This record gives sequence, structure tokens and C-alpha cells, in this order.
Amino acid sequence: MVEPVNNLIRALSKLPGLGRRSAERAALALVRKPEQLALPLIHALQEVRDSIECCSTCGGLTLVGAQPCQLCGDETRSDDLICVVEEPSDIVAIERAGVFRGKYHALLGKLSPARQTSPASLRLKELCARVAAGGVKEVILALSTDMEGESTAAYIDEMLKPMGVRVTRLAFGLPADSGVAYSDSITLKRAINGRTDI
Repeated sequence: MVEPVNNLIRALSKLPGLGRRSAERAALALVRKPEQLALPLIHALQEVRDSIECCSTCGGLTLVGAQPCQLCGDETRSDDLICVVEEPSDIVAIERAGVFRGKYHALLGKLSPARQTSPASLRLKELCARVAAGGVKEVILALSTDMEGESTAAYIDEMLKPMGVRVTRLAFGLPADSGVAYSDSITLKRAINGRTDI
């Protein structure tokens, strides 16, 4: 394949969820239909680059110059409850569910020795500053359940404990439309330990 296409495939394969084969299919589609696919994509990427930034308070996405973001500025949301997530995309997912009315804090990653992500790489100082400013009663950790997410949750719990704030985790259980036989042992353990009355 010609080098510019290989460069495009390499760039696309760095995106989450796109492996080499998916990136190759996407690259070839962009090359075959530049007017329909490539030009609108280029325009959208430039627009995002020029008009979107992270909120200085929560780390979520906002328009350039719109600080803090709409969610942080919403006075109808509870200031005493902060939901800590790994990425801004997690905020979008929770908002889509429509069940949380507090504020958010995106870490922009999780602790990972393999990826060389240390506590200094995450927005942990900002989280401590928000809690230290007062008024926060509970911090909900909405982090992934892999080893890195568990390590990050334990680190945050130890960090916030001396500050007198309640630190909780999302309840974990069996997914909808799934059975016990299809669940892993960690999910089953949490489902049993986190059981509630009917």
C-alpha cells in the first residue's frame, strides 16, 4: 500500500476501539470517497480542535472560553456530591442515563504502570482542592473494574479519607438481559455483596 494510506491507517489504529483491520477499512473508505467522507471528517476534526477544550473545574468537554462547563455552572445540580470518572466520555454516558444530579470530576485516565500513568498524571490534585474547598459530602467513584481502575479507586479512597468525605463506589451487579452463567467471578461477587432488598 502507498505510504500516505499506511500513515492514515497507523493514525486511525491509535483510536480506541479501532484495531489494524478496522483502521484499514476506514482508511480505504476515506480514500475511495474523499468528497463524501474525508472532507467532512477533516472539517469536523478541525472544528473540534479549534472549539473544544477541557473544563477547568471537572475536566469534561466544553466550548473554548466557556469556563466552567454547563454542568459545573448548573445551579440545580448538587454541589455536595461529586462523581469521579476516568474520561469525559464517562460523563456523557452517565448524563445519557439521566440518573445523576451532582457534579463530575474526570481524572483523564487511571493509574497504570504499563502506560506510565502515575498519580501526578491524573487530575488528583484538582479533586483534592475541590474537596478541601468544603461543601462536598460524598465522592462517588465511577471507575472501571479492571486492576487499574481498582488501584485508582483505592488510591483516591486513601487520599480523601483524612479529609472527612464519604467515598463510595458504584454498585456492580449482573447486566440487564444476562444470566449468572455468563458473568465473571468478580461481577458475581459484587452482585452478591451489593445485594438489596426487593
